[in-house]
Amino acid sequence: MGPLPKRKLSKRRKHNRRNHDKLTLTHLVVCPQCGKYKPAHRVCAECGYYGDTAVIEIDEDEA
Repeated sequence: MGPLPKRKLSKRRKHNRRNHDKLTLTHLVVCPQCGKYKPAHRVCAECGYYGDTAVIEIDEDEA
């Protein structure tokens, strides 16, 4: 059996320890081709470009 705590942890100390477990928002940047917001370092879902290179062909009737 492992070691057990000698005293009760206060709410403040417990929440401070778990502070880094919270969810964070994704960093969004503007696509240089179409101007829509997209996650950084990802291919744009609207136009299919990564930087100035066309990576995915997207049909106009799908979008």
